[in-house]
Amino acid sequence: MPSFRIDRITEDIKRELTSILREVKDPRVSSMLSIVKVDVSGDLSYAKIYVSSLEGEETAKESVKGLKAASGFIRKRLGESLHLRKTPELRFVADTSIEKGFELFDKLKSIEAKIDED
Repeated sequence: MPSFRIDRITEDIKRELTSILREVKDPRVSSMLSIVKVDVSGDLSYAKIYVSSLEGEETAKESVKGLKAASGFIRKRLGESLHLRKTPELRFVADTSIEKGFELFDKLKSIEAKIDED
């Protein structure tokens, strides 16, 4: 299967999941949740979704538990909106890249402040 097709489907899944996550009513799922990355297997049978929360790593991990519980609902809605022959099985993973990015930004700001003092 050409990789451009998988790349297009990956972007479609990411876009649709962003809108579907707003509909999930599980209280464990944070409203400040963002989808960082989506990896789809070559045969479209699995999709690994990396999610991150602006509220921290613990919130992201708790949200992943809620998303796993709601994965049937999310997969059904995804299949309805994308019209794929086979909707991939969803696997959610907590990602800390946003939090690490903020930490790196803070370190750079402190270094810049030290340079300005000298």
